[in-house]
Amino acid sequence: MDKLNAFIQKAKHSSFYLWLLNTVLLRTVPFNKPHHINVTHIGDNEITICAKNIKSNRNHIKGIHACLLATLCEYASGLSLLIHFSPKEYRIILKTIHMTYHYQAKTAVYVTFKITKQQIEEEILNPLKTQDAIFKEFSVEVYDEEKNHICTGLINWQIKAWKNVKMKV
Repeated sequence: MDKLNAFIQKAKHSSFYLWLLNTVLLRTVPFNKPHHINVTHIGDNEITICAKNIKSNRNHIKGIHACLLATLCEYASGLSLLIHFSPKEYRIILKTIHMTYHYQAKTAVYVTFKITKQQIEEEILNPLKTQDAIFKEFSVEVYDEEKNHICTGLINWQIKAWKNVKMKV
């Protein structure tokens, strides 16, 4: 994961490293490979991910499949958390996804997820000093190329320090 964070930091300023990051992500998350999910922008506090309207991403009426839209919301928020947290120190697990669909996507879709270091500190790290685990829900919105609001995902993550994880023997 240290290599992933190194790629992410370099991808903020380099199109080559952004391409390399996407290549690594497609190999390390094989579920996403047929969908050609692509990180298109990484900033200090935000990440943008795109999925095109290709055959493997379509439903039976030629729109972007609802499950792919949910995956985009999960992927953007989860990758953003990985940028801010060391997977060696914290376990990040998806708890729930709740999707609300507003418009049928017929073109490529984009999700931009934003979270600041201050939010991470105040809403996650400080509570983890007094609690074993926290649950943090993020609202993630997906738009198409015409700026139509396609859906909103409420993604709930459990974040816990590894020292507080109890494993069955």
